[in-house]
Amino acid sequence: MVSIDKSAGFCWGVVRAIDFATDNLQEGKLFSLGDIIHNNLEVNRLKGLGLETISTEDLDTLPRGSRVLIRAHGEPPSTYKKAFERGITLIDGTCPVVTKVQERIRKFFDNGYQVVIFGKKDHAEVIGLNGVTGGQAVIVLSADEALANVDCTRPTVLFSQTTMDKPTFQVIAQTLRERIEKLEIGTIEETAIEFHAKDTICGQVFGRERKLREFARSHDVVIFIAGKKSSNGKVLFHIAHEENTNTYFIENPEELDYSWFTGKSSVGITGATSTPQWVMELVKQEIEKNLNDSHR
Repeated sequence: MVSIDKSAGFCWGVVRAIDFATDNLQEGKLFSLGDIIHNNLEVNRLKGLGLETISTEDLDTLPRGSRVLIRAHGEPPSTYKKAFERGITLIDGTCPVVTKVQERIRKFFDNGYQVVIFGKKDHAEVIGLNGVTGGQAVIVLSADEALANVDCTRPTVLFSQTTMDKPTFQVIAQTLRERIEKLEIGTIEETAIEFHAKDTICGQVFGRERKLREFARSHDVVIFIAGKKSSNGKVLFHIAHEENTNTYFIENPEELDYSWFTGKSSVGITGATSTPQWVMELVKQEIEKNLNDSHR
């Protein structure tokens, strides 16, 4: 038996960005600032429809009037400024959840807070979030990095990249809070140092964890499909693997190893928030075809 996880696949922010791309491609040439999602198969499908992936540097050479899509990850203010100066039309597909995080960061930064972001420094979303601070945010991946790089004597606010894991965010928040409390006790003035932890991990991403764990436990083998560059994919894969060590990560059907299914009766197929439904269906068909052939 081969089944697809009903809770897997595109989050609504990605669906929205792809809908923007599909609709606007009907009107002619369209460029995307970076891969629209971290999934090569979907990127290639949209490329076949006319979507061309470019970098921010390419904005300098595009003809005036060109149309450029901002993907769900968002962009820093500098990108909007450059596009305006170049006479380029931006189609903003930034996920509303990410836009809200950018707005919240801007308010705290404008009020003099040190902004700390739990996330990957080179990730497109984090580049956009950091851009709101003019590149002055402290980017960390662990509590140790936070202790080494955050000035705990300043008013500080902690945010998160929307696709990171909640337990690590909570550890970082608690670690900074404890360090600040120690500093407060040690000061003669006993001046309170403001610290806020804003859990900005996407509810749809975090809400998937429980369902994914249940899905992984209920199958003999789990095939996890995601782009190798997908941050969300890496997080969710490790969650599935914790529950079922017979969980295998692939990006496309060609990476299937049919020895994984020997002696197994149930196969589950799941993926990241950037994994297209049609790719999961394709993998399901390939596995069923192979299993049927092996039983003849």
